[in-house]
Amino acid sequence: MSRHTVTPRIVAEDAKGLVAFIKHVFDADGDYRDDRPSDITIGDSIIMITDVGVRPPAPAFLYVYVADTDAAYRRALDAGALSIEAPVDTPYGDHRCMVEDRWGNTWQIATPNR
Repeated sequence: MSRHTVTPRIVAEDAKGLVAFIKHVFDADGDYRDDRPSDITIGDSIIMITDVGVRPPAPAFLYVYVADTDAAYRRALDAGALSIEAPVDTPYGDHRCMVEDRWGNTWQIATPNR
């Protein structure tokens, strides 16, 4: 698996649950690993997910492009995320929403308006 120059890493209590959340909401690929960081792929990007242990919890604020913002927003809410911002068209051209998952990560989910 090829890594990008910058690869986000999230350290979380119940990393296995976070991996399941990301796979469900973003149709991501990858599997939970308890012996090393889990490499989870969303589109062309990798996020490393690690259990708390050697490192304390470290949530993230990530902007994720998807094919359908509204569908991803509904999946996130169905999976227990808190809505921070319902889907809206932005002045800079994205149809975007924002949610916070139960691990404290903030996800801005967007689809470019063309």
